[in-house]
Amino acid sequence: MALMRSRRTLTLAAIGTAAGLYSGLFGVGGGTVMVPLLTLWLGYGERVATGTSLAAIIPIAAVAALVHGGYGNVHLEEGLLVGVPAVGGVLAGIWLQQRISTRAISLGFAALLVVVAGDLLLG
Repeated sequence: MALMRSRRTLTLAAIGTAAGLYSGLFGVGGGTVMVPLLTLWLGYGERVATGTSLAAIIPIAAVAALVHGGYGNVHLEEGLLVGVPAVGGVLAGIWLQQRISTRAISLGFAALLVVVAGDLLLG
């Protein structure tokens, strides 16, 4: 039991480290890393992985914004102009997520990642 708990803790720490690295390096939400890894490595369902990822992003984003602010890379007013309306989008997304199948969520997320990857490769 203790070995399984240690392995789970190490896996969560690895997922968090990868998400933080990607967030700091590329500015992408840790969810693009955390959600797939929580589902693949720990067997989380899509909804639980999403909720867990959102909870984890709070400290990741706070620290990243502070450090980037120290480098002069933050436009606070523009960040708020993007972030405040995003709250409405989050509420709408959560409402929608609770009403569609987990398969549709998985396919939609996979499609988003493919489109983003294609844009990065071709752009």
